[in-house]
Order: sequence, then C-alpha cells, then structure tokens
Amino acid sequence: MSTSGNSINIINAMYTAKSKDMKIILLTGNLDNNLAIANNIADITISVPHNGYADRIQELHIKIIHILVQIIENELLTK
Repeated sequence: MSTSGNSINIINAMYTAKSKDMKIILLTGNLDNNLAIANNIADITISVPHNGYADRIQELHIKIIHILVQIIENELLTK
C-alpha cells in the first residue's frame, strides 16, 4: 500500500514477495508513478485515481481493506 506510489521500500517488498511466490495486492493512488512499474508484478492492483490530497486516497484504502477483510471472513465462516 502506497499513497504516492513512489515508495522504493514497497517496490522492493513486492519484488521480494514475488521471488517467494507470494500473491501481491497493490493499493495505490494514480498509476502515473513508480508503482506503475510494480503493477506488472502485482497479482491485483487497486488504484484510487485521485489527484488531490493524499488523505483522501488513504481514506479509500482503509475502506477497501475493511471490505477485503469482510470478504475473507465471510469465506472462512462458510467453510
């Protein structure tokens, strides 16, 4: 997860995760950033296309994470 998409540590973590055959879900702002390159190694990219304040992107990332957790919990409870 990177609001700006310019976090080199996130990009490095994605390459490390990929080398360990881990699945990668990328949450970012606009894809006109360094993580657009990393988008090629992400299994799923969720982009919040917003050019305003970073806090708006972060607010949406939080909502997305809550939704993903709810989906995962529902899947686990039905098995």
